[in-house]
Amino acid sequence: MKYDISLTVNGDTYNLAVEAWQTLNEVLREDLNLTGTKLGCGSGDCGACTVIVDGKSVSSCLTLAVEMDGRQILTVEGLAPSGETLHPIQEAFIEKGAIQCGFCTPGMELSALNLLETNPRPNDTQIRSAISGNLCRCTGYNKIVDAIAEAGRRMKPQSKARR
Repeated sequence: MKYDISLTVNGDTYNLAVEAWQTLNEVLREDLNLTGTKLGCGSGDCGACTVIVDGKSVSSCLTLAVEMDGRQILTVEGLAPSGETLHPIQEAFIEKGAIQCGFCTPGMELSALNLLETNPRPNDTQIRSAISGNLCRCTGYNKIVDAIAEAGRRMKPQSKARR
């Protein structure tokens, strides 16, 4: 049996029929073709599938799509203000070398956004705590922490990604 839901993803509204067992990750990747949200562990441990739902970080692999009816969702595709301009977080990740294989990057960037919107000038300990649910096997985290701190310096306090 399918359930009709309405999602607003990156500012666009979608009306979908989903199975009760489908995860938000599956719907984003397979139905909406938003493949920036990765599926890593499938158990909520790695953070690769992190998205922002109504202003909070969520593991999309553990979240049922039917529970998202009427919700506002931000994926990495909605982070940049346009196809021509990167978000300050994305710029800082590139400039600081915080991207290696890139698999964890979308989840890291969204966790960073969630932190910087509430604490625009976090210290290293606060940054490490905010990304503690995101695993990276390539960078050793120092460059990621540096990138998030730099993004915080660049972001205007009132600026927000598209929602």
